[in-house]
Amino acid sequence: MPRFVDLSHTIEDGMVTYKGLPAPIICDWMSFEKSHEKYSEGTEFSMQWISMHGNTGTYLDVPRHCYRDGHDMCGLSLTRVSNVPAVCLNVTANPKREIGVSWFEGVDIKDHAVLIHTEWSRHFGTDAYFEDHIYLSAAAAAYLRDEGAALVGIDSFNIDNTDGGERPVHSILLGAEIPVVEHLTNLSALPRDGFLFSAVPPRIKDVGTFPVRAHAIMD
Repeated sequence: MPRFVDLSHTIEDGMVTYKGLPAPIICDWMSFEKSHEKYSEGTEFSMQWISMHGNTGTYLDVPRHCYRDGHDMCGLSLTRVSNVPAVCLNVTANPKREIGVSWFEGVDIKDHAVLIHTEWSRHFGTDAYFEDHIYLSAAAAAYLRDEGAALVGIDSFNIDNTDGGERPVHSILLGAEIPVVEHLTNLSALPRDGFLFSAVPPRIKDVGTFPVRAHAIMD
C-alpha cells in the first residue's frame, strides 16, 4: 500500500500566514442544533462559512498571481500538480539565507516537482517565521526553469527575498508557467527522490493563488 505524507499547515480560524493579510474567518453557517429546525428527527447537518484570503496556509501560485495575462486556476494543467515525480533537496546546511544554483546542479529536475527543504517551517505560527527567512536566488530560479522543473515548492515564508519590493523568483517561475507552492511543512519526512507530489487547488476562475492539501505519495 502507498504511504501518504501530509505537507500542509492546518488552516484554522484567526491564523496568520502572512503578516498584513487578513486571517481566515471560519464559523458555523448552520450548526447541528440549528439544523433540527429544517430536517427530520434523527437527521442533522452542520455547514460552515469561510472567509479567507487566497494566501492562507500552504498555497499554490499560478501565473495570474503576478501576470495580468497569465492563466488562473482554471488554466492550470493537472500534470504539474497531481502525482508529479518529485525530488526533495535538503538545503539546511546552506550558510546563507539565499539558496543558490549549486544545490540543484546534477539533480534530475526535468518534469519533476522540486521541493526545497529549509526547515524554516519550524517557525510557523511565531514572529520568527516572518523575519530573515530563507529564499531562492533569481539565478537558481532561472536554472530550475531552464532545466524543465514542473513545479517548485519551499517550506519557507516566501520563495523570494521580501526585504525589498522585487520578486524575481516569482517572476521567473510563473513567467514560465511553473507553479510555486509556499509554506510547505514536514519535508524532513521525505526521501531525496522516488516519490510523487500532489498539490491540487480548486478550479476557481480569476484567482492566482489558493490553498492546497500538499502531500507526497511513497511506495
